[in-house]
Amino acid sequence: MFKILLSKLKEAVISVLPITVIVLIISFTPLASLSTTETVAFSVSAVGLIIGIALFNLGADLAMTPMGGHVGTGLTKSKKVLVLLSVCFVMGLLITIAEPDLSVLGEQVKGIMPGGGGELSKWLLIITVGVGVGIFLVIAIIKIVFHKDLAMLVMFFYLMLFALCAILAENGKFHLLPLSFDSGGVTTGPITVPFIMALGVGISATIGGRDANENSFGLIALCSVGPIIAVMALSLTTSGELGAYSTEIYDIGNYIGNNFGHTLLDTVKEVSLALALIVAFFIILQFAILKLPKQKLIQIAIGIGYTFFGLVIFLVAVKVGFMPVGFKLGKQIAENNQTLLVVLCFILGMVVVLAEPAVHVLNKQVEQITNGGVKKIEMLLALSIAVGISIGLSAIRMIFKFSILYYLIPGYLISLGLSFFVPKIYTAIAFDSGGVASGPLTSSFILPLVIGACEAANGSSNIYGFAFGVVAMVAMTPLITIQLLGFKAVMSAKVRANITMRRILSADDEQIIYFK
Repeated sequence: MFKILLSKLKEAVISVLPITVIVLIISFTPLASLSTTETVAFSVSAVGLIIGIALFNLGADLAMTPMGGHVGTGLTKSKKVLVLLSVCFVMGLLITIAEPDLSVLGEQVKGIMPGGGGELSKWLLIITVGVGVGIFLVIAIIKIVFHKDLAMLVMFFYLMLFALCAILAENGKFHLLPLSFDSGGVTTGPITVPFIMALGVGISATIGGRDANENSFGLIALCSVGPIIAVMALSLTTSGELGAYSTEIYDIGNYIGNNFGHTLLDTVKEVSLALALIVAFFIILQFAILKLPKQKLIQIAIGIGYTFFGLVIFLVAVKVGFMPVGFKLGKQIAENNQTLLVVLCFILGMVVVLAEPAVHVLNKQVEQITNGGVKKIEMLLALSIAVGISIGLSAIRMIFKFSILYYLIPGYLISLGLSFFVPKIYTAIAFDSGGVASGPLTSSFILPLVIGACEAANGSSNIYGFAFGVVAMVAMTPLITIQLLGFKAVMSAKVRANITMRRILSADDEQIIYFK
């Protein structure tokens, strides 16, 4: 176990070190100036982030992934489709409630949600998103069971999604569109991805068939659409009138010193509640259907422990160091040089995806499912470039103040169009990658950075319309890059086949051996 943990720590160091070094270097230039307290808090938080990611990844391997696999396999073998769908809905809801990056987003936008703008508003958003994930996880399972085409389903639901965009615009709530799209990106994070991916693999392997590998993917893609539609529906119940965005949440004084104990306690309560719901439901399934051996249960229990401590350390590190520093960095750089801000966003986007725990889970499973056809390093490089481009484009949108739909509509048209020219498995992987790339660090460091820049450039009244949407952009660009990777693989295979055929046709007849 110690060797595995050490390996996870090495991976976490490689993931977190680049963004930490970049931020510290910038803090010693005239572009930005961090106080000693902020520098120390950020540096200590980076160490905490490394430990948290390592513990969580180990917990995901021991608990979340096996839980998803056992639930998928056990329920499918029971051949009770209604039970399978009901359990998947409940698990989708509970897993989403436990998602840390959704909690981070909810804390930042609860002021405009129905319910008075307090904790009730935050939980209303979280539960609405959870219901959206639950419903679309059921749809994803139906797709696997009845062998339906993912691309057709995705096209249908994105048509529905953009129809809702028109309804929001017609009702004067156009400014809530970026938040709605962001909710789809933050949902598929470090807890959701291992569980749902393993659930899909377990169900597909049990059902079997020639499309088993392809059916293993696509669940994350559909579960990313559900929250967008759900939050758009929730947005129709808001007043549609927004005041100035409160940036008090990014004050580092709220999380350190005498307030650190309060921050830690709140985080422990939040993670405990979220994981307790998942564990309780899994125990019910264990006694009713799964009947797993004691050794497996002990392994899952140990994994839950690692997951708990990993998430607590991760979230505390994010709140204490990364959110406040990201906000201040964006604000100061935007005040000094907006062109450099775009370049910095591109660079940070390329390295921030390395620190997303769910990305490594997906890359590993993709390499296994495709038998090395899609290399882990190729996936990581493609995602890194895509996320860098998306955050750079988000900074440009923030500076020039235009609608996010000018990016999203062409982007989704291109990604859906590519689905006609690449193998279906690449389309499924691409749409899953979009949801996975937008994890906790995107919502807790990149989003505050863009919010800080937007406040400096446009004032706090424009933040909802022009700063939010960065998570949605991060979720969209991998759809194009991964499918382009698939298109390249298809074209390369055709070129090799043509070269081989030409060599055969041009071969000297005397070298051909005829058998009688």
